[in-house]
Amino acid sequence: MSRDILTVIQENMPTFSKGQKRIANYILESYDKATFMTASKLGKTVNVSESTVVRFASELGFDGYPSMQKALQKMIRNRLTSVQRIEVSNDRIGDHDVLGSVLQSDMEKIRMTMEEIDRQSFSSAVDAIVSARKIYILGVRSAASLAVFLHFYCNLIFENVVLVGANTASEVFENLVRVGPGDVVIGISFPRYSSRTVQAMTFARNQGATTIALTDSESSPLAPISSYALTARSDMASFVDSLVAPLSLINALLVAVSRKQNKDLSETFRTLEDIWDEYGVYEKVQE
Repeated sequence: MSRDILTVIQENMPTFSKGQKRIANYILESYDKATFMTASKLGKTVNVSESTVVRFASELGFDGYPSMQKALQKMIRNRLTSVQRIEVSNDRIGDHDVLGSVLQSDMEKIRMTMEEIDRQSFSSAVDAIVSARKIYILGVRSAASLAVFLHFYCNLIFENVVLVGANTASEVFENLVRVGPGDVVIGISFPRYSSRTVQAMTFARNQGATTIALTDSESSPLAPISSYALTARSDMASFVDSLVAPLSLINALLVAVSRKQNKDLSETFRTLEDIWDEYGVYEKVQE
């Protein structure tokens, strides 16, 4: 369903039965909570049967309740405020073990990423990075940590890597002022999506650069403005963005790129090891 599910519910309100209207009103008023409820729990909350909830999903054009739930979850990723995230997270975890719940969720996101990622896009993105005249990497807010990590290793592999400063909107475009054909711009953003990253990627695409998005889905605002969209499932652990799967995808990207640069990379690291040893960059562990 391409349209916002809340809009669809509002438009169809006159056609709903009495019980379905209860479901609809609850979703419209408390979609942040309803999104993560089972059909049974949602039914109990609004005092209707589970079968009524399932029929409600079908009435909206979904194959079943799980499909409607996925549409709701996709819709709210970029809508929830930090306060709502905390409330939703508390409802989801409840009295369960926090450590186990979060780790289990992260493992599930990696599994789903492995199953869903477009391997052809991944391969094409690797080729584009290896052959790029210049590589620009951009990520802001929580995605900034991913951008710094990717830049650190890319800078060891290539001579032409720029970590785009994003303290202000003007700084972003000042860093990208010379971007053009032959360059690659890697934009990293997950819900809640950064408008600054979207603007920068749009600018880079319009300048003729190859744009590579690291984001969560094809419905991300980065996807349509990217030459290649590499998707990894993200999640919210309370107000914290859970970016384990995106980091794993970045690891895979770095390994794939380094294998293409294997001979040159070996020489680079021989030199670096001598430098690190001479200046005591790493502690020598005594066994």
